[in-house]
Amino acid sequence: MRKRSAAALITALVAVSLCTGAPGPRAEAAGSGAGTPPPGGRPPQLGVDLDTVTIPQLQARMADGSLTSSALTTAYLRRIRTVDPEINAVLRTDPTALRQAAASDARHRGGAARGPLDGIPVLLKDNVNTRDMPTTAGSLALAGSPPDADAALVARLREAGAVILGKTNLSEWANFRAEKPTSGWSAVGGQTHNPYVLDRNPCGSSSGSAAALAASLAQVAIGTETDGSIVCPAGMNGVVGHKPSLGLVSQAGVVPISAEQDTAGPMARNVIDTALTLSVLSGRGPSRPGAPRGLPDELTRSTGLRGKRIGLWRLPSLGAEVDALITRTAEKLRKAGAEVVEVTPPYQQRLAALEFPALLSEFHRDIDAYLGTRDGPRNLAELIEFHRTHPAERTCFAGQELFERALAAPSTSDPEYRARRAELTDLARRSLDETLAAHRLDAIASPTNPPAWTTNCARGDNDVIPSSTPAAVAGYPSLSVPAGFVDELPVGLLLMAGDRKDAELLSLGAAVEHRLDAWRAPRYLPSVGAATPAAGVGATR
Repeated sequence: MRKRSAAALITALVAVSLCTGAPGPRAEAAGSGAGTPPPGGRPPQLGVDLDTVTIPQLQARMADGSLTSSALTTAYLRRIRTVDPEINAVLRTDPTALRQAAASDARHRGGAARGPLDGIPVLLKDNVNTRDMPTTAGSLALAGSPPDADAALVARLREAGAVILGKTNLSEWANFRAEKPTSGWSAVGGQTHNPYVLDRNPCGSSSGSAAALAASLAQVAIGTETDGSIVCPAGMNGVVGHKPSLGLVSQAGVVPISAEQDTAGPMARNVIDTALTLSVLSGRGPSRPGAPRGLPDELTRSTGLRGKRIGLWRLPSLGAEVDALITRTAEKLRKAGAEVVEVTPPYQQRLAALEFPALLSEFHRDIDAYLGTRDGPRNLAELIEFHRTHPAERTCFAGQELFERALAAPSTSDPEYRARRAELTDLARRSLDETLAAHRLDAIASPTNPPAWTTNCARGDNDVIPSSTPAAVAGYPSLSVPAGFVDELPVGLLLMAGDRKDAELLSLGAAVEHRLDAWRAPRYLPSVGAATPAAGVGATR
């Protein structure tokens, strides 16, 4: 695989951005972009549209001196102050953000920029350790002293010159506390709202990261997923989310559910920015001057959709309007030259039966190990007692049934657990591998999410969205890109591919994104349409 320097990489990705029709810098545009202006008005003129500008375009502006990271960071901080009160996505901003930006500006002036993320503002989900800001997983139990050290992925971002802008709200404990949680709620941050329709849910658990991106409060954000918690919020908030192959991004310093499925991943408003962020998170991108590493060539070529074979996995349980949208989506892909064939990956009922019991055992093991590194409750039993004795933890929903079931679950050394996890992983991989091979597919596509349901603490979310499960359990990559809208509510298209096919999947996703051209800015509507979720959808972790 041929390697590229940081400068060559940026040049190539700018070319991809231009040839795929991605919006370029617009000298007349202000920071807010298309759609109805959010509350608080527009920030001062930057010469770029924050809604649509890509990282390569920003880097080109910073390279020629017409934009600074300080100005970009200031614009995003101002948007957080003026827009975020409507959606409640950002828990806190980093008081050193402008100092980080000034250091990046000095590197750019000296010709020593560290790569595509140098000077780019990034928000982190608040289950990712930061040494200088609290990391709470949304719980008051961890709201005391910050962790002793950054998560490994944060160290990579800092090394790459990214500006750590702040932390985003999430579904408390990544939706692994109660049987009927309300996605986007935490005791620390309260409720995050969907920027498209404010009484609708942002999905979980990377809810704050996705909602912040939809409202253009940062250039990119980091989410985490065990099953669905990157891709569902991305789909429901009209942005891009990539769940990497398991192990591609280090989980060191991330509040866990299961080492067998957990992964952090990048979220952005376009595939190019998502890919560039993955290159840093995974260590494949340039992180210092002269670093030889670069993105795979697949991400710097625009091959389009002609000749690609995509398997369409329909999910009627998500409703007739979603199914009609997916039908229209398939037709657009066919007109662009892709071959689309309908498929049904096997073993889904067995996966659903096996996954949750395995996660309970893994959570007990992994959360005990993590809590042992932090001030506060030192193990799951102490955490259960903390939630029982702190009424503020019960202001939206009271339950902690998953904690209690995990405490009683078989140990991960138990033969029953080991057999369950072995069968689960094997079936998930076979589900995708057999489907991909039988139909000679480049990827499997399905709807990422239903239209967002109304947020309701008394009712909570309903169940799980099945499209994310095969790739999540197998440890294979998945990518959600905007597919369109049902009324005013975004729906994503989920693409899944084989193990370590992240580069190829992102390349395909860029072509799909260009063909569908489905993104539009939120209008911050107070309410719209029906008020209940589709059957069989809800909490993701």
